[in-house]
Amino acid sequence: MNFERLEKNIIDNIKEAQIKLGFDNRPISLNYMESSLKNLLHTDNIRTALEKFPETVREKFGDVTFHEIKGGYCITISAVGTSYINNLDGYEFLTEFINTVRNHGVSVNDIISVFKKHSDNVIVEEKHNDEFNYLIYFSDGIPDEYLYCLAVEEEIDGHLHITYHRFIREDYEEFGF
Repeated sequence: MNFERLEKNIIDNIKEAQIKLGFDNRPISLNYMESSLKNLLHTDNIRTALEKFPETVREKFGDVTFHEIKGGYCITISAVGTSYINNLDGYEFLTEFINTVRNHGVSVNDIISVFKKHSDNVIVEEKHNDEFNYLIYFSDGIPDEYLYCLAVEEEIDGHLHITYHRFIREDYEEFGF
């Protein structure tokens, strides 16, 4: 069984949280929908896979536990793991992206510029749905394989505020945006 994609996704999600909130040397729990785990693990037998997963990452993550939640599983990475992840390099794009999005009054063009600073292979699609306004991603998956959905909201003081969600491709396609 191949756990590389799940491991990378856990690292990426924890790194995203650390960039947003800082590092506090505590365990972190992540909730995964069962469909996302199927996409990351390429198996329908999620429970069996999750029972094997902790041993494959113990050296990096320390103790890893999981339990069922409605519609999926909660995976908890120990403080050993969050410390390991905090010390990883290679998240310059994500750091710059988050630091740009968190500013009020930022434009979509400002965000697109962050993507283009990190790659020439940026795809930008304007979307017309109730969930978000723009889909942005790197066509070659470098430096980041996620699809970013940006929602542009108008604030009371007249400044734009942009929020985002990011998805692995399979989850995005299953949502049918």
